[in-house]
Amino acid sequence: MRGALISSLLLVFLIAADCGDASAQGYTLKAQSNIVLVPTTVETKHGEMIYALKPEQFVVEDNGVAQKIHMDEDTDILGLSLVVVVQCSRAAVMEYAKLNGLGTMIDSITGGAPREVAIVSYGEKPEVLGDFSGSTDALGAALAQLQPCDDSKAATLDAVAYATKMLEARQNHYRHAILLVSETRDHGSEVKPAQVIAELGRTNTVVDSVAFSPGKTEILNDLRYGGGSGPIGLMVMAVNAVKKNAARELAALSGGEYINFTTQKGFDKGLLQLSNHIHNYYLLSFQPHSEGSTNPSPGMHSIRVRIPDYPDARIRFRQSYFAGDLDTAVPEK
Repeated sequence: MRGALISSLLLVFLIAADCGDASAQGYTLKAQSNIVLVPTTVETKHGEMIYALKPEQFVVEDNGVAQKIHMDEDTDILGLSLVVVVQCSRAAVMEYAKLNGLGTMIDSITGGAPREVAIVSYGEKPEVLGDFSGSTDALGAALAQLQPCDDSKAATLDAVAYATKMLEARQNHYRHAILLVSETRDHGSEVKPAQVIAELGRTNTVVDSVAFSPGKTEILNDLRYGGGSGPIGLMVMAVNAVKKNAARELAALSGGEYINFTTQKGFDKGLLQLSNHIHNYYLLSFQPHSEGSTNPSPGMHSIRVRIPDYPDARIRFRQSYFAGDLDTAVPEK
């Protein structure tokens, strides 16, 4: 449920420098946030989807200030461009046997609307196993190439950044989504977390993550690769969280869903849940402004979505955005 790409949109989440590292390489990210997109799913407390809500039933707050919102309707007819990104390395070696039903579940996720699906496998580097296609045969052929790889890295952020660029290059107005199947933490990416988050916002891409059990993943990492990623300096909450659990936080920040699994049943259940959510959300948007100005105040903005008519509803939505110019340095890994 996604509107046409708004090229001027750039959502950048705040990232601060590690003040103790004077040699860190600097870079600049610029935000031009005149429209903020807020993909939102709404469920009852029992996990059932709530449909047919009207724009006036939503309250969207930007730093606590209610905004005038717009809601795109019937956006499912726009179709879906989906990149399925599957980790092949590290803990994934132990999980591949559970992925046999992935093709069937992708069909369920994409639904009956126009669709195109690409398959990407990654360890240290992303590899396209099948480019965008609406053919079931092409999807099956690409999925048949999925296999574990002997690699000590799992560069999740690099793979998501790669998939985002694939989506950006599409010459259509389809919804953009990434289905990420991975362990929880990133290991070995070169791209900075803030850059990935910014690109997800700019291309209006939602990440839905199905992750290997966090506990199991960390135990395997400790035994095989020495464990841990070292102390993390003083950074902003969003980027700090991405470092701790890339799969979960990329989903949360983009308005997607995060599910972890340990068993075949858990994997299948997770994908079934995603199939109900990935094309059944409300696309809300607003033009942010601060008091006395049509421009948002610079810095990190917190987004909150409420539905007064359903006070007990479980609501999932994009959580924040960054407005203004940002010059910062990122500590080297």
